[in-house]
Amino acid sequence: MGVGGCLALPWRCLVVLCLRLLFLVPAGVPVRSGDATFPKAMDNVTVRQGESATLRCSVDNRVTRVAWLNRSSILYAGNDKWCLDPRVVLLANTKTQYSIQIQDVDVYDEGPYTCSVQTDNHPKTSRVHLIVQVSPKITEISSDISINEGGNVSLTCIATGRPDPTITWRHISPKAVGFISEDEYLEITGITREQSGEYECSASNDVAAPVVQRVKVTVNYPPYISDAKSTGVPVGQKGILLCEASAVPSADFQWYKDDKRLAEGQKGLKVENKAFFSRLTFFNVSEQDYGNYTCVASNQLGNTNASMILYEETTTALTPWKGPGAVHDGNSGAWRRGGCVWLLALPLAQLARQF
Repeated sequence: MGVGGCLALPWRCLVVLCLRLLFLVPAGVPVRSGDATFPKAMDNVTVRQGESATLRCSVDNRVTRVAWLNRSSILYAGNDKWCLDPRVVLLANTKTQYSIQIQDVDVYDEGPYTCSVQTDNHPKTSRVHLIVQVSPKITEISSDISINEGGNVSLTCIATGRPDPTITWRHISPKAVGFISEDEYLEITGITREQSGEYECSASNDVAAPVVQRVKVTVNYPPYISDAKSTGVPVGQKGILLCEASAVPSADFQWYKDDKRLAEGQKGLKVENKAFFSRLTFFNVSEQDYGNYTCVASNQLGNTNASMILYEETTTALTPWKGPGAVHDGNSGAWRRGGCVWLLALPLAQLARQF
Protein backbone atom coordinates (compact mmCIF):
# COMPACT_ATOMS: atom_id res chain seq x y z
CA MET A 1 0.00 0.00 0.00
CA GLY A 2 1.34 3.44 -0.93
CA VAL A 3 1.15 6.71 0.90
CA GLY A 4 -2.45 7.76 1.64
CA GLY A 5 -5.66 6.48 3.16
CA CYS A 6 -8.11 8.29 5.40
CA LEU A 7 -8.48 7.71 9.10
CA ALA A 8 -10.71 4.77 9.87
CA LEU A 9 -13.48 6.87 11.42
CA PRO A 10 -16.87 7.37 9.75
CA TRP A 11 -17.08 11.09 10.46
CA ARG A 12 -13.55 11.64 9.19
CA CYS A 13 -14.21 9.80 5.96
CA LEU A 14 -17.37 11.90 5.55
CA VAL A 15 -15.33 15.06 5.92
CA VAL A 16 -12.83 13.77 3.35
CA LEU A 17 -15.63 13.13 0.92
CA CYS A 18 -17.06 16.60 1.44
CA LEU A 19 -13.61 18.11 1.04
CA ARG A 20 -13.08 16.34 -2.25
CA LEU A 21 -16.44 17.37 -3.56
CA LEU A 22 -16.70 20.91 -2.24
CA PHE A 23 -13.21 22.15 -1.43
CA LEU A 24 -11.09 20.56 -4.13
CA VAL A 25 -13.43 20.07 -7.03
CA PRO A 26 -16.61 22.11 -6.68
CA ALA A 27 -19.53 20.89 -8.75
CA GLY A 28 -19.81 22.47 -12.15
CA VAL A 29 -16.31 23.95 -12.11
CA PRO A 30 -13.76 22.25 -14.36
CA VAL A 31 -10.37 21.43 -12.92
CA ARG A 32 -7.63 23.29 -14.76
CA SER A 33 -4.13 21.91 -14.79
CA GLY A 34 -1.17 23.93 -15.94
CA ASP A 35 -2.85 27.32 -15.76
CA ALA A 36 -0.27 29.83 -17.00
CA THR A 37 -1.37 32.37 -14.40
CA PHE A 38 -0.61 30.00 -11.53
CA PRO A 39 2.78 28.45 -10.63
CA LYS A 40 2.99 24.71 -11.21
CA ALA A 41 4.33 22.00 -8.95
CA MET A 42 7.87 20.83 -9.49
CA ASP A 43 8.80 18.46 -12.30
CA ASN A 44 8.94 14.71 -11.80
CA VAL A 45 10.86 13.69 -8.71
CA THR A 46 13.32 10.79 -8.87
CA VAL A 47 14.75 9.29 -5.68
CA ARG A 48 16.41 6.06 -4.69
CA GLN A 49 14.72 3.51 -2.50
CA GLY A 50 15.24 4.40 1.15
CA GLU A 51 15.84 8.09 0.52
CA SER A 52 13.46 11.00 1.23
CA ALA A 53 11.35 12.64 -1.48
CA THR A 54 10.36 16.31 -1.19
CA LEU A 55 7.26 17.46 -3.09
CA ARG A 56 7.00 21.24 -3.53
CA CYS A 57 4.12 23.33 -4.78
CA SER A 58 4.42 27.07 -5.39
CA VAL A 59 1.54 29.25 -4.21
CA ASP A 60 0.77 32.97 -3.93
CA ASN A 61 -1.50 35.30 -1.95
CA ARG A 62 -4.52 34.34 -4.04
CA VAL A 63 -4.56 30.87 -2.54
CA THR A 64 -7.14 30.34 0.19
CA ARG A 65 -6.91 26.60 0.60
CA VAL A 66 -4.27 24.02 -0.37
CA ALA A 67 -3.78 20.25 -0.15
CA TRP A 68 -1.54 17.42 -1.31
CA LEU A 69 -3.15 14.23 -2.61
CA ASN A 70 -1.82 10.82 -3.58
CA ARG A 71 -4.16 9.52 -6.25
CA SER A 72 -7.54 9.90 -4.46
CA SER A 73 -6.21 10.06 -0.89
CA ILE A 74 -5.61 13.33 0.92
CA LEU A 75 -2.17 13.51 2.57
CA TYR A 76 -2.28 17.03 3.93
CA ALA A 77 -4.92 19.77 3.81
CA GLY A 78 -3.36 22.99 5.00
CA ASN A 79 -1.59 22.17 8.26
CA ASP A 80 -3.78 19.18 8.97
CA LYS A 81 -2.44 15.70 8.31
CA TRP A 82 -5.04 13.37 6.82
CA CYS A 83 -2.96 10.22 6.27
CA LEU A 84 -1.81 7.70 8.84
CA ASP A 85 1.63 7.13 7.35
CA PRO A 86 4.25 8.49 9.77
CA ARG A 87 6.73 8.86 6.93
CA VAL A 88 4.77 11.78 5.46
CA VAL A 89 5.55 15.14 7.09
CA LEU A 90 4.76 18.77 6.31
CA LEU A 91 7.84 20.79 5.44
CA ALA A 92 6.44 24.22 4.55
CA ASN A 93 3.10 26.01 4.41
CA THR A 94 3.91 29.61 3.59
CA LYS A 95 2.58 32.31 1.30
CA THR A 96 4.92 31.08 -1.46
CA GLN A 97 5.38 27.35 -0.94
CA TYR A 98 3.46 24.31 0.22
CA SER A 99 5.76 21.28 0.59
CA ILE A 100 5.64 17.80 2.06
CA GLN A 101 8.26 15.11 2.47
CA ILE A 102 7.97 11.33 2.17
CA GLN A 103 10.70 9.63 4.16
CA ASP A 104 12.22 6.19 3.56
CA VAL A 105 10.63 5.94 0.12
CA ASP A 106 9.74 2.51 -1.20
CA VAL A 107 8.58 1.27 -4.59
CA TYR A 108 4.91 1.32 -3.61
CA ASP A 109 5.18 5.11 -3.11
CA GLU A 110 5.83 5.58 -6.81
CA GLY A 111 3.08 7.28 -8.77
CA PRO A 112 1.27 10.61 -9.25
CA TYR A 113 0.90 13.24 -6.53
CA THR A 114 -1.40 16.24 -6.90
CA CYS A 115 -1.14 19.71 -5.43
CA SER A 116 -4.65 21.17 -5.28
CA VAL A 117 -5.35 24.82 -4.45
CA GLN A 118 -8.42 27.00 -4.09
CA THR A 119 -8.31 30.55 -5.40
CA ASP A 120 -11.35 32.84 -5.61
CA ASN A 121 -13.58 29.78 -5.55
CA HIS A 122 -11.78 28.29 -8.55
CA PRO A 123 -9.87 25.02 -7.89
CA LYS A 124 -6.63 24.40 -9.70
CA THR A 125 -4.32 21.37 -9.66
CA SER A 126 -0.79 20.53 -10.63
CA ARG A 127 0.60 17.04 -10.77
CA VAL A 128 4.06 15.62 -10.10
CA HIS A 129 5.13 12.01 -10.66
CA LEU A 130 7.34 10.32 -8.07
CA ILE A 131 9.83 7.86 -9.58
CA VAL A 132 11.55 5.42 -7.20
CA GLN A 133 14.83 3.87 -8.31
CA VAL A 134 15.99 0.57 -6.84
CA SER A 135 19.56 -0.73 -6.75
CA PRO A 136 20.14 -3.97 -8.66
CA LYS A 137 19.86 -7.22 -6.77
CA ILE A 138 20.63 -10.73 -7.99
CA THR A 139 17.72 -12.88 -6.86
CA GLU A 140 18.57 -16.15 -8.60
CA ILE A 141 21.80 -17.61 -9.94
CA SER A 142 22.92 -21.09 -10.95
CA SER A 143 24.76 -23.26 -8.45
CA ASP A 144 28.33 -24.46 -8.98
CA ILE A 145 28.36 -27.19 -11.59
CA SER A 146 30.58 -30.15 -12.51
CA ILE A 147 30.37 -31.52 -16.05
CA ASN A 148 32.35 -33.84 -18.28
CA GLU A 149 34.34 -32.35 -21.13
CA GLY A 150 32.23 -32.06 -24.27
CA GLY A 151 28.96 -31.51 -22.41
CA ASN A 152 26.66 -28.49 -22.62
CA VAL A 153 26.35 -25.90 -19.85
CA SER A 154 23.48 -23.48 -19.18
CA LEU A 155 23.91 -20.78 -16.52
CA THR A 156 21.15 -18.46 -15.29
CA CYS A 157 21.34 -15.11 -13.51
CA ILE A 158 18.11 -13.26 -12.62
CA ALA A 159 18.21 -9.75 -11.14
CA THR A 160 15.70 -7.08 -10.15
CA GLY A 161 15.93 -3.31 -9.91
CA ARG A 162 14.46 -0.04 -11.18
CA PRO A 163 15.18 0.58 -13.94
CA ASP A 164 15.64 -3.02 -15.03
CA PRO A 165 19.32 -3.94 -14.66
CA THR A 166 21.59 -4.98 -17.49
CA ILE A 167 23.06 -8.44 -16.95
CA THR A 168 26.42 -9.58 -18.33
CA TRP A 169 28.47 -12.76 -17.99
CA ARG A 170 32.25 -13.03 -18.21
CA HIS A 171 34.77 -15.82 -17.74
CA ILE A 172 37.30 -15.13 -14.98
CA SER A 173 40.38 -16.32 -16.84
CA PRO A 174 43.69 -14.73 -17.96
CA LYS A 175 42.85 -15.75 -21.53
CA ALA A 176 39.28 -14.40 -21.48
CA VAL A 177 38.65 -11.00 -23.11
CA GLY A 178 35.51 -8.91 -22.51
CA PHE A 179 32.01 -10.21 -21.96
CA ILE A 180 30.91 -13.57 -23.27
CA SER A 181 27.18 -12.89 -22.83
CA GLU A 182 24.92 -9.88 -22.27
CA ASP A 183 21.86 -11.80 -21.24
CA GLU A 184 20.39 -13.55 -18.23
CA TYR A 185 21.36 -16.91 -19.72
CA LEU A 186 24.79 -18.19 -20.70
CA GLU A 187 24.94 -21.23 -22.97
CA ILE A 188 28.19 -23.15 -23.56
CA THR A 189 28.07 -25.97 -26.10
CA GLY A 190 30.74 -28.67 -26.08
CA ILE A 191 32.67 -27.26 -23.17
CA THR A 192 36.43 -27.82 -23.04
CA ARG A 193 38.83 -28.05 -20.12
CA GLU A 194 40.15 -24.57 -21.00
CA GLN A 195 36.66 -23.20 -20.32
CA SER A 196 36.58 -24.41 -16.73
CA GLY A 197 36.81 -21.91 -13.89
CA GLU A 198 34.63 -19.15 -12.47
CA TYR A 199 31.96 -17.26 -14.38
CA GLU A 200 30.88 -13.87 -13.05
CA CYS A 201 27.38 -12.44 -13.41
CA SER A 202 27.12 -8.65 -13.09
CA ALA A 203 23.86 -6.69 -12.75
CA SER A 204 23.94 -2.90 -13.17
CA ASN A 205 21.44 -0.08 -13.71
CA ASP A 206 23.48 3.03 -12.77
CA VAL A 207 21.50 3.50 -9.54
CA ALA A 208 24.29 1.99 -7.45
CA ALA A 209 27.46 0.01 -7.98
CA PRO A 210 26.97 -3.21 -9.98
CA VAL A 211 26.36 -6.36 -7.97
CA VAL A 212 28.30 -9.48 -8.92
CA GLN A 213 28.13 -13.16 -8.07
CA ARG A 214 30.18 -16.06 -9.38
CA VAL A 215 29.51 -19.63 -10.44
CA LYS A 216 32.26 -22.25 -10.51
CA VAL A 217 32.26 -24.58 -13.50
CA THR A 218 34.39 -27.72 -13.12
CA VAL A 219 35.18 -29.60 -16.33
CA ASN A 220 36.09 -33.26 -15.81
CA TYR A 221 38.46 -34.99 -18.23
CA PRO A 222 40.58 -38.18 -18.32
CA PRO A 223 44.28 -38.15 -17.39
CA TYR A 224 46.92 -36.83 -19.74
CA ILE A 225 50.60 -37.60 -18.95
CA SER A 226 52.63 -34.49 -19.72
CA ASP A 227 56.09 -35.54 -18.52
CA ALA A 228 57.76 -38.96 -18.13
CA LYS A 229 61.49 -39.19 -18.81
CA SER A 230 64.02 -42.02 -18.61
CA THR A 231 66.82 -41.56 -16.07
CA GLY A 232 70.40 -42.77 -15.81
CA VAL A 233 71.83 -43.53 -12.36
CA PRO A 234 75.10 -45.20 -11.31
CA VAL A 235 75.00 -48.32 -9.15
CA GLY A 236 74.73 -47.46 -5.47
CA GLN A 237 73.30 -44.00 -6.02
CA LYS A 238 69.82 -42.57 -5.48
CA GLY A 239 67.51 -42.62 -8.49
CA ILE A 240 64.17 -40.98 -9.21
CA LEU A 241 61.55 -41.58 -11.90
CA LEU A 242 58.90 -38.84 -12.22
CA CYS A 243 55.48 -39.07 -13.85
CA GLU A 244 53.37 -35.88 -14.26
CA ALA A 245 49.71 -35.99 -15.33
CA SER A 246 46.80 -33.55 -15.46
CA ALA A 247 43.26 -34.80 -14.86
CA VAL A 248 39.96 -33.79 -13.25
CA PRO A 249 39.25 -35.41 -10.87
CA SER A 250 42.91 -35.89 -9.93
CA ALA A 251 44.50 -39.07 -11.23
CA ASP A 252 45.44 -42.15 -9.21
CA PHE A 253 48.95 -43.41 -10.03
CA GLN A 254 50.37 -46.94 -10.19
CA TRP A 255 53.87 -48.09 -11.09
CA TYR A 256 54.87 -51.31 -12.86
CA LYS A 257 58.20 -52.89 -13.67
CA ASP A 258 57.62 -55.01 -16.70
CA ASP A 259 54.29 -56.61 -15.70
CA LYS A 260 54.78 -56.50 -11.94
CA ARG A 261 53.09 -53.80 -9.91
CA LEU A 262 55.30 -52.00 -7.43
CA ALA A 263 53.79 -51.64 -3.98
CA GLU A 264 54.31 -48.84 -1.49
CA GLY A 265 56.77 -49.85 1.21
CA GLN A 266 58.64 -52.29 -1.00
CA LYS A 267 62.25 -52.62 0.18
CA GLY A 268 64.49 -49.91 -1.21
CA LEU A 269 61.61 -48.10 -2.95
CA LYS A 270 59.28 -45.23 -2.14
CA VAL A 271 56.17 -44.24 -4.12
CA GLU A 272 54.98 -40.68 -3.52
CA ASN A 273 51.65 -39.71 -5.10
CA LYS A 274 50.39 -36.12 -5.31
CA ALA A 275 47.50 -34.48 -7.16
CA PHE A 276 49.39 -33.99 -10.41
CA PHE A 277 52.47 -36.21 -10.21
CA SER A 278 53.92 -39.42 -8.86
CA ARG A 279 57.55 -39.96 -7.83
CA LEU A 280 59.28 -43.36 -7.68
CA THR A 281 62.45 -43.20 -5.61
CA PHE A 282 65.27 -45.82 -5.47
CA PHE A 283 67.42 -45.20 -2.40
CA ASN A 284 70.32 -47.46 -3.44
CA VAL A 285 70.19 -48.48 -7.09
CA SER A 286 71.33 -52.03 -7.85
CA GLU A 287 71.75 -53.94 -11.08
CA GLN A 288 68.35 -55.55 -10.53
CA ASP A 289 66.65 -52.12 -10.50
CA TYR A 290 67.60 -51.28 -14.07
CA GLY A 291 64.92 -51.84 -16.67
CA ASN A 292 61.61 -50.63 -18.07
CA TYR A 293 59.02 -48.96 -15.81
CA THR A 294 55.45 -47.99 -16.61
CA CYS A 295 53.43 -45.21 -14.96
CA VAL A 296 49.64 -45.63 -15.13
CA ALA A 297 47.40 -42.62 -14.39
CA SER A 298 43.64 -43.18 -14.10
CA ASN A 299 40.36 -41.65 -12.93
CA GLN A 300 36.71 -42.53 -13.50
CA LEU A 301 36.82 -41.07 -17.00
CA GLY A 302 39.72 -43.13 -18.31
CA ASN A 303 43.39 -44.00 -17.97
CA THR A 304 46.68 -43.54 -19.75
CA ASN A 305 50.25 -44.79 -19.32
CA ALA A 306 53.81 -43.92 -20.18
CA SER A 307 56.98 -46.03 -20.15
CA MET A 308 60.44 -44.93 -19.07
CA ILE A 309 63.76 -46.64 -18.46
CA LEU A 310 66.02 -46.61 -15.44
CA TYR A 311 69.44 -47.31 -16.93
CA GLU A 312 73.00 -47.52 -15.65
CA GLU A 313 75.02 -44.38 -16.04
CA THR A 314 78.77 -44.94 -16.02
CA THR A 315 81.39 -42.29 -15.19
CA THR A 316 84.77 -42.31 -17.02
CA ALA A 317 87.78 -40.91 -15.10
CA LEU A 318 89.89 -38.52 -17.13
CA THR A 319 93.66 -39.30 -16.93
CA PRO A 320 96.02 -36.37 -17.68
CA TRP A 321 98.44 -36.67 -20.63
CA LYS A 322 101.82 -37.55 -19.15
CA GLY A 323 104.02 -36.66 -22.11
CA PRO A 324 106.74 -33.99 -22.15
CA GLY A 325 105.61 -30.88 -20.34
CA ALA A 326 102.48 -32.49 -18.93
CA VAL A 327 101.05 -30.89 -15.84
CA HIS A 328 99.56 -33.09 -13.13
CA ASP A 329 98.08 -31.09 -10.31
CA GLY A 330 97.97 -34.08 -8.02
CA ASN A 331 101.78 -34.60 -7.59
CA SER A 332 102.94 -31.35 -5.95
CA GLY A 333 104.85 -30.08 -9.01
CA ALA A 334 107.02 -33.16 -9.80
CA TRP A 335 105.83 -33.38 -13.42
CA ARG A 336 106.44 -29.66 -13.86
CA ARG A 337 110.08 -29.94 -12.70
CA GLY A 338 110.80 -33.04 -14.75
CA GLY A 339 109.35 -31.55 -17.89
CA CYS A 340 111.42 -28.40 -17.56
CA VAL A 341 114.74 -30.34 -17.14
CA TRP A 342 113.98 -32.42 -20.25
CA LEU A 343 113.27 -29.37 -22.36
CA LEU A 344 116.54 -27.67 -21.28
CA ALA A 345 118.55 -30.79 -22.19
CA LEU A 346 117.64 -30.60 -25.90
CA PRO A 347 119.35 -27.28 -26.78
CA LEU A 348 122.45 -28.19 -24.70
CA ALA A 349 122.93 -31.42 -26.67
CA GLN A 350 122.68 -29.52 -29.96
CA LEU A 351 125.37 -27.00 -28.88
CA ALA A 352 127.70 -29.83 -27.84
CA ARG A 353 127.57 -31.36 -31.35
CA GLN A 354 128.55 -28.01 -32.92
CA PHE A 355 131.76 -27.76 -30.94
